[in-house]
Amino acid sequence: MTTSTELLPVAADPLRLAVAAYLARYKGESRTHSASDLRSYLVWCQARGLDPLQARRPHIELYVRWMQEAQHYRPSTVSRRLSTVTMFYRTCVIDAVLEHSPADYVRRPHVPPESPTLGLSHLQLEALVSAARGSANRYDFALVCLLGLLGLRVFEACGLSLSDIGEEHGHRVLRVVGKGDKTVLVPMPPAVSRAVDRACGDRQAGALLLNRYGRRMDRHASTRRLRHLAEAAGVRLPRMHPHMLRHTYVTTMLDAGVDLRDVQIAARHADPRTTMRYDRARKNLDRHPNYILAAYMASGT
Repeated sequence: MTTSTELLPVAADPLRLAVAAYLARYKGESRTHSASDLRSYLVWCQARGLDPLQARRPHIELYVRWMQEAQHYRPSTVSRRLSTVTMFYRTCVIDAVLEHSPADYVRRPHVPPESPTLGLSHLQLEALVSAARGSANRYDFALVCLLGLLGLRVFEACGLSLSDIGEEHGHRVLRVVGKGDKTVLVPMPPAVSRAVDRACGDRQAGALLLNRYGRRMDRHASTRRLRHLAEAAGVRLPRMHPHMLRHTYVTTMLDAGVDLRDVQIAARHADPRTTMRYDRARKNLDRHPNYILAAYMASGT
């Protein structure tokens, strides 16, 4: 049980109390990411001798410009971090720490409707799966299958344990804890089931995916493994990262003719517009008028 003595340092500091009150609204990965985004803003304020509880709208505008022009963050990253700051100040108003939020009228950056990540082509995904299947690292095949064939987020895949494998109504399933600590049962096709069995080996407990030190794999280790596999498979990409496989999962299902609503449910997107962003980026290239013009002019070029 927490004692009053342990609460004194927080209670004595209005900023620490405000931060604790804001983060208490979240749990799991949402709390981790919110804490990371808010920390970025608090560090920015500290470097400039600014008390965040004394900030005004121009200060928030300058923070946005700093992210855009000094850090060169993508619009989606800037928008997400600004949303965190906005929600932090909104919580301060709710808790009567501040009378008004300085972030209410800050101009939000435009986020393009297309996702900047294009994912892999069908052939590239097949090459990556083949390379993972033949890898000497028995966790590679499971990693690629979990991300590319089940569409798990990297923290969901890395968070799986052997105890999360089970059966439900004749289906072999994984118990996946997603955003907001929401638990879902994800069915495993035979190929994925074989990959998972290979990763389990003769172990009865512990994490499903392990790093080279025998500890639970994290997103950094998974990114390194994917880059190694992409190189082995001859998949030439400027920047390989785990989310590309989740993106590929969505676009490949759309290519296979799966209804957009069913894809949204499978990907566990709360908003269908998120799924549509993935689809729009793919179609913008596949149906670009440049190909029509080139075909029309083929006889004269």
